[in-house]
Amino acid sequence: MKITLIGPVYPYRGGIAHYTTSLALALRQAEHDVRIISFKRQYPSFLYPGKTDKDPSKNPIHINAEYLLDPLYPWTWQHTARSILSDTPDLIIIQWWVTFWGMAFGALLRLLRSPIKTAYLIHNVLPHENQIWDRSLARFALKPASSFIVQAVSQQERLLELLPNAEVHFCEHPVYGRFSEQTLSKAEARAQLNLPLDAPVFLFFGVVRPYKGLDYLLKALAKTDGTIQLIIAGEFWEDVSVYKEQIKRLGLSGRILLINQYIPDEQAHLVFSAADALVAPYVGGTQSGVVERANGYGLPIILTDAIVNESEDLLINAQVVPAKNEDALAAAINKVAKTPRPAPPQSRAKDDWRRMVKTIEGLLG
Repeated sequence: MKITLIGPVYPYRGGIAHYTTSLALALRQAEHDVRIISFKRQYPSFLYPGKTDKDPSKNPIHINAEYLLDPLYPWTWQHTARSILSDTPDLIIIQWWVTFWGMAFGALLRLLRSPIKTAYLIHNVLPHENQIWDRSLARFALKPASSFIVQAVSQQERLLELLPNAEVHFCEHPVYGRFSEQTLSKAEARAQLNLPLDAPVFLFFGVVRPYKGLDYLLKALAKTDGTIQLIIAGEFWEDVSVYKEQIKRLGLSGRILLINQYIPDEQAHLVFSAADALVAPYVGGTQSGVVERANGYGLPIILTDAIVNESEDLLINAQVVPAKNEDALAAAINKVAKTPRPAPPQSRAKDDWRRMVKTIEGLLG
């Protein structure tokens, strides 16, 4: 099959860029002809809440791509459409995770009106922090597509609310197994991070935003066994001083390692190798790439019912607690801290990407 895949890849950072690259590699391994179209610019700098959207990794996940699209320049949409039409792919897949790209993607699909099938791979139908214009932008962008792949039941329901007649296919979010190839022993990792070897260590990983629920995690940690340590690893898109004050007020200063920066690929394995479990105390959102990354390392997971994606494989190695419930979260942390770590699942990551490839192959019937 000849496939055009549209989405961010290196030098852009983050989970969607990693996902696009991993998907392209899986499709090529299945002997499909994959062309990747990425962005001249992902966001204007004044709209991006982080320091930069570029990946600082020394050894990034790299794949060849054509950087054609700009979200604000319509002539790049027209040029991209002409280029795709001249290539005559069997299928066009667009990563969908933020409505900021709604005008560009919606216009692009309207320029591509032809027998070519088009599909969105849905990460979030609507942004985690909604604005009044998001539903209109999402509907404009998504309506012209032939079909959709969703990775969480909640997103399927939200999509069908927006587009009741949409052709929707379901496939669970794949595991980021590639990262688990970079591992250290727990002793090595904790020595580098100056963490005690004999203490239970939990990990909160990724960009800190309101829907991630870090404030509830801190309140819960204050109610757990005093030996339990927490690594907070990720760039704050909120006022970090508010969290530092909360940490001090709760008496947690000696129990928390706070790393306020984007964690490049070559450093991520350090915090995952040091941890006994991941905590994802989200109060909103959908499936989480961070959870799937932890699955790739075989880490036990504590997550809330706000992001459970009905994956039986995930739930085998997870504790699920109600969102915004610090007492339940504290109880789960104490339980996991006292439970021997299970052996990681075997070869699940490869199977996950094969499932996604099969789902995409099924779009053409």
